[in-house]
Amino acid sequence: MSYIEFMDLRRQYQTHKEGIQKALSKVCEDAAFSGGKYAEQFEKEFAAYQGARFATGVSNGTDALHLAMRALGITAGDEVIVPANTFIASAWGAVYTNAKPVFVDCANDTWQIDVSLVESAITEKTKAVIGVHLYGQPFDVDALKSITDKYKLFLIEDCAQAHGAEYKGKRLGALADAGSFSFYPGKNLGAYGEAGMTLSNSEELIKHINALKNHGSYIRYYHDEVGYNNRLDGIQAAILSYKLQFLNAWTERRGEIAKMYFSGITNKHIIMQKQPGFASSCFHLFVIETPDRNDFTTYLNDNKIGYGIHYPVPCHLQKAFAHLGYKPGDLPVSEYHSTHCLSLPMFPELTNEEVERVIDVCNKYRRS
Repeated sequence: MSYIEFMDLRRQYQTHKEGIQKALSKVCEDAAFSGGKYAEQFEKEFAAYQGARFATGVSNGTDALHLAMRALGITAGDEVIVPANTFIASAWGAVYTNAKPVFVDCANDTWQIDVSLVESAITEKTKAVIGVHLYGQPFDVDALKSITDKYKLFLIEDCAQAHGAEYKGKRLGALADAGSFSFYPGKNLGAYGEAGMTLSNSEELIKHINALKNHGSYIRYYHDEVGYNNRLDGIQAAILSYKLQFLNAWTERRGEIAKMYFSGITNKHIIMQKQPGFASSCFHLFVIETPDRNDFTTYLNDNKIGYGIHYPVPCHLQKAFAHLGYKPGDLPVSEYHSTHCLSLPMFPELTNEEVERVIDVCNKYRRS
């Protein structure tokens, strides 16, 4: 019995090895390594794909969030509302601007930010809200935007897991003030290293980020403000441009796998993420909950099924945020989810036979 990987990037590379190598060669032949024409080309392509007017490529998804908030004017003394159930990078953007992250709980069925709790978390110091399209499933943008519009707050989409997902028929990243993407290798559209991008329909915002990522400079050697070195490199951009042409097919395949899981897994000990009618997930992850995660993961190991755990400690209980004073029990849904969730194998190259074996193993599980 062979082992089924949770994620296997090697299969994708073997299929597209020739195209990847050609993309790398072009960059090397043109010596367009830092920014340059390949970065600019991918910015235009990805903006068009996601339905945004403007885009700026940066060094990674965390920097995409940070620079977006810096360009929006978030600064020391401000507060930014962030869901507790997310990767910690969702909160770093606020922290890096010296603002304070204020965490709110997630809903107990979609595991997304609980919009009903956001308004009570707003204070006179609140300047922005970050919504995370978690696991590839869009959050309810309109519901959250109605609150941010009411209080004149910025809304930032964290799209790190949501390449190609759709909200009410529209792709993500330009549905609010800014949308930030990660192209970490394991993402649905992944680089061969680190890369990120911020999208917006505001040309002014993107121009500001362009300056910030390039040492605070609009004109070379003239620095209008303190900036950073966060440019997208040409090699990653060229690889991403090549891979973008396959993203629709990969997304479709992920949807097929998810459909097999949803219809095939009938074990009462396995709870799956609710799929709202407004959302068309790209299924970056296929996350479930189970009453005894340790018992279930031991069972999966025994049956040679890979899995992932995202994320074992919610943001508000991380040691890095101990100074904020959160304690266990403050955000109970996120805390329960963090200790009971895991991710089943999900990548486009999974075969139907492998998916069916995962389903069979899940259905045969009985708590010890």
